[in-house]
Amino acid sequence: MDLRYLIIFCVIACWKSYGQKPANSDKFAHTFSIIAQDPVTGDMAVGVQSHWFSVGTAVPWGKSGVGVVATQSFVNERYGHEGLELMQKGLNAKEAMEKLKKEDAGVHYRQVAMLSRDGTIAAFTGEKCVEAALHLIGDHYSIQANMMEDKNVVYAMRQAFEENDDLDLAERIVAAMEAAQNSGGDIRGKQSSALILVGKDPAEHPWLDKKIDLRVDDHKTPVEELSRLLNSHRAYEFMASGDVAMENKDAEAALKAYNSAEKLLPDNEEIKFWKAVALVNSNQVKMSIPIFERLFMNDKRWQRLLKRLPESDLITIEKSALDYLLNL
Repeated sequence: MDLRYLIIFCVIACWKSYGQKPANSDKFAHTFSIIAQDPVTGDMAVGVQSHWFSVGTAVPWGKSGVGVVATQSFVNERYGHEGLELMQKGLNAKEAMEKLKKEDAGVHYRQVAMLSRDGTIAAFTGEKCVEAALHLIGDHYSIQANMMEDKNVVYAMRQAFEENDDLDLAERIVAAMEAAQNSGGDIRGKQSSALILVGKDPAEHPWLDKKIDLRVDDHKTPVEELSRLLNSHRAYEFMASGDVAMENKDAEAALKAYNSAEKLLPDNEEIKFWKAVALVNSNQVKMSIPIFERLFMNDKRWQRLLKRLPESDLITIEKSALDYLLNL
């Protein structure tokens, strides 16, 4: 290729790239999202879905005792990272938002929502966001979307969120996201989703900061998959409670927790196994036998695992009874 044509081609390519991506934008995330706070518990959450790979790595931000942020359209992650820093220093959502907007050369391409611990909400939709683009601020929530099929998507989200006020915050957010998708959603389709939930008060330890942190990076039906993961998360919350009860030698509490987990995930063999162990530890060995029988029939590894538990003090059973179970 002639050198002159090569130079012209490179200049045009760079101009096009710059024209499509404003300053400080690392990722595209044309999407719909919702930020909200539970007025009773003070928990704060962000839910998002997009036709973009791994939207959960860019759009949702949150920190217990501080607030949550959704930064989207042409994403500037400063709104997430520095927004949380500013709110932690004492600024509310509106004050943090205004400060960051003044420092953003690409502000007209952004769509951002912030919610601070005190319940203050701020949101804006830049004039260069792709239609249909708008946001709605309500009591304890903000809904925002761009590049949607039409504006009905946002109103469907609002209706679903407000009508499901009997649900826990995370489930309300998923209900709103399902309504958005059913109303048309992203004009390009769907690919990824995410949900985070943090507490009103600072976490005791950094690793406990997020109460819920779920991502669907690449899926044909990401919101439906997110809903499934949330259900599993709830089940394993009960499992964790059961495990703690087992450590504390409280077999009855463990059994109650495992029963609650099994109601949410009735086909999960892990839950069934530990439920059977809890039955043994609560002197209900006969009730554990049919559970162990079905598990061992499906997979002998559960039998081998059971044999290892006495040495770790995870099961209290006489040797003769254990031998009986191991020979089912």
